[in-house]
This record gives sequence, C-alpha cells and structure tokens, in this order.
Amino acid sequence: MTISVKDVAALAGVSVGTVSNVLNRPEKVAPATVERVQGAIDELGFVRNDAARQLRAGRSRSIGLIVLDVRNPFFTDVARGAELRAAADDLSILLGNSDDDPGRESGYLDLFEQQRVHGVLITPVDDVSARLDRLRARGIPAVLVDRLSDGADFSSVSVDDVHGGRLAVSHLIETGRRRIAFVGGPATVRQVADRLEGARRAVAQHPDASLEVVETSALTVLEGRAAGELLRDRRPDERPDAVFAANDLLAVGVMQALVMLGSVAVPGEIAIIGYDDIDFSAATVVPLSSIRQPSGLIGRRAVELLLAEVEGADEHEQVVFQPELVVRESTAGRS
Repeated sequence: MTISVKDVAALAGVSVGTVSNVLNRPEKVAPATVERVQGAIDELGFVRNDAARQLRAGRSRSIGLIVLDVRNPFFTDVARGAELRAAADDLSILLGNSDDDPGRESGYLDLFEQQRVHGVLITPVDDVSARLDRLRARGIPAVLVDRLSDGADFSSVSVDDVHGGRLAVSHLIETGRRRIAFVGGPATVRQVADRLEGARRAVAQHPDASLEVVETSALTVLEGRAAGELLRDRRPDERPDAVFAANDLLAVGVMQALVMLGSVAVPGEIAIIGYDDIDFSAATVVPLSSIRQPSGLIGRRAVELLLAEVEGADEHEQVVFQPELVVRESTAGRS
C-alpha cells in the first residue's frame, strides 16, 4: 500500500498543509509539531514523491543528456563533467545513449519532453533543429555538445577538430613519416569529417607526403582492429608508415592488429596517433600519442550554457575549445 501525505497528517493529528510545510518549509512550523510529523513519517515509512512535486511545479530537477556512444570513454568523461557541474545547482543528469541511431535519439527526446526536464544536452546523430525547437517552445532549452551549432540557433560546446586533425598529421610528418593512413568513419559523422579535413590540410603543405583513407563503419576497437589487419596484410613496401585514427578506440584496435596479432613494429614500422586522449591511452601496449580534448570541461561548460538558457539568455553562445597534442611512444621519431 502506498503511504500518502494524508496518512501522515491523520496519524500526526495535523492538516495536510502542515505536513507539506514540514517537508518543504520546516522553519515555519513549531518544533514540537515538526517532531510529531517526523515521527509519523518514520512510523509509516512515508517517502515523498519528488518527481510528482517537480512536475506539478512545471519542470523537473533533471537534465537530459544524449550521447552517441556511452561505451566511448570520451562521452563518459563528458557526462561526468556535466554531472559534477549540475550537482552544484542541485540538478541530476539523466543519461541516454543514442548508439548513433536516429530512432533511439528521437525516443530519448520524447522521454525527456514527457518528463519536462530542466533542459537537454545532446550530441546529435543528425540535424535535430526542428525537434529541439519544439522542446524550446515548451520551455525546455537545449545545448549541443561536441557539435558546433550551424548558425546561431542554439548554444553549443565543441572542439576545433579541423585543427586537431592538422596537429596530428603535422606531428607525424615532423617525425619523418610520409605515407599516412587516416582510419575512421563513417564519413557522415561531423567530427570524423573535420578531423580528416585537418589531416588533408597538413598533408597539402608537404608535397612529398600522401594520405589515404581507410573508412570504418563505426568508431570502435573492433573496427580499428579490422582496419589494422588490412594494413598488416599488405606487403611491407605497400603499407603506410603512419596511422592517424579518428579516435583512440580505433587507434587501440589498429595497434592490436599490428603488434599483438601481427609482427609489425610500432612505432618502428608504423607510427600511430589517436584522438580524445582517453584515460587508458597511456596504458596501451605501446603508450599511445593522441589529440587531447577537454572532455570533462566540455560537459561542465555545456551545463553552464544550459543554465544560462533557462534563465533567458539573450544570445546563444558557441564555445569552441582548442585540442592539444600529447606525444607518447607510439609516434617516436625514427633514428
């Protein structure tokens, strides 16, 4: 049986309004009455329904966060940063994993709309502007995460991935590499396309360097391993001498195929650099060079922009962080 506020009031011998005051504004109630009501609460095992209370107020104390792939430690770190910042304002994070699926993404947006969340943070699979406009019309603002807003319709937090791609390939060229393979995909993912564009710009500045694209269907270790096996099975003189992977998970998979499942030396024969600088990049069989994104800061800043939107900010802000090159053994220069 569900215990209600009325049950507490009856046992304590007070009105429902008095119980409500004890729960929400105890300073307005005489200490002896507070003690009596609290005793009734403890005896009955009453648990207040905060969700219902928040919905009656018109908005919950939760923020909906939708990421592309919760298995990717980058998004885990983004979520953690968002959670820490939200907690400072007594807000919680509801995490949804779209798994790069527009249908799943739409389902989470429907769910968050029904729950009247405080706002939505989203790394969209595709263009969801119309859907987010509908949320905003219902008083639920949205901020794009790890994606630059086209135009100025929404606030966003992103990283300059074109610059990151240029950093990665420029580093490989500086260490003496000239035959570079870009491993990543699908190309429809905005971050992948931007990192590839940066790689092409770096190669364009060096006429003796070349870039080939090895496209993958996902940004996972398994896809990286499959790409690495393709490279490993080539004749040595037909292999690239460096790999720029679109994220660290792909880079780990490539390294597994070359070093653990094959006999190709890293970085002696093929140097490898990844992207994101996730926690275990430094702990791979050959510590992995990477392009670092401020993942936790991305999550925290996204929540701050969302709170500004809730307060009625006049302008939508686009925050763009600059990535950083982290050099480890996987791209050591040739002697």
